[in-house]
Amino acid sequence: MAKDFETEPQAGGLPNKDYQDPPPAPLFDTTEFTQWSFYRALIAEFVATLLFLYVTVLTVIGYNSQTDPAHNGTHCDGVGILGIAWAFGGMIFVLVYCTAGISGGHINPAVTFGLFLARKVSLIRAVLYMVAQCLGAICGVGLVKAFQKSYYNRYKGGANMLNDGYSKGTGLGAEIIGTFVLVYTVFSATDPKRSARDSHVPVLAPLPIGFAVFIVHLATIPITGTGINPARSFGAAVIYNNEKAWDDQWIFWVGPFIGAAIAAIYHQFVLRAQAVKALGSFRSSSNL
Repeated sequence: MAKDFETEPQAGGLPNKDYQDPPPAPLFDTTEFTQWSFYRALIAEFVATLLFLYVTVLTVIGYNSQTDPAHNGTHCDGVGILGIAWAFGGMIFVLVYCTAGISGGHINPAVTFGLFLARKVSLIRAVLYMVAQCLGAICGVGLVKAFQKSYYNRYKGGANMLNDGYSKGTGLGAEIIGTFVLVYTVFSATDPKRSARDSHVPVLAPLPIGFAVFIVHLATIPITGTGINPARSFGAAVIYNNEKAWDDQWIFWVGPFIGAAIAAIYHQFVLRAQAVKALGSFRSSSNL
């Protein structure tokens, strides 16, 4: 287990760090529009979200088909809720691993929003990432419907909806807490301080992120079908286009965005004490 340590203090009285925090991203960075890497990142987010929705929604529809009593199915047939959770968590693990070096592997507007609040990405990048993610989700679910239209319509298109017996407040709370777990894991897994102090431990960031998605799905599938990703919920609602899906759609945007904001504030200002560090730097410079 790594121990805390400090190096010799700097001239201003502040201790040297054994790690380097990246500088905050600018709020508006119009130079991104001139860089191919920016458009490559948008394409990566679009394709990753498309693949994510294609595989996961097919898994949900396949499970519903296999357990349908009309086809002599039982709840013991198919992959089960455990298999659905593995499909979502496994796909996030694979896709974050593939795209982390290109776009950061967000694949989720809530993750992008949390990273924007923490000044990890600019406003321009955050907004266009969300657009790319939503478009990718729509196209991914569209492919599912194109290939299996009869099953798609019969089993509600894999759309997120509040299940019977749960209030809207319960559904909102489930989405807030579930997204908090996910975004908190993203911050922890990609923290430069953790990477420096635990360099002797081979940490693969996509693995804990995928496990977070898996665990949250186990907990919240019975409540909301598990959103924690506004693009996933929006893409399924657009293609299925059902009144119930649209009535509950706000839950799958408000909940994840609140959860992501809480996770960003908790990690940045409580665990990493950014406000205290900024105040310490200000006092140090004013004493020079």
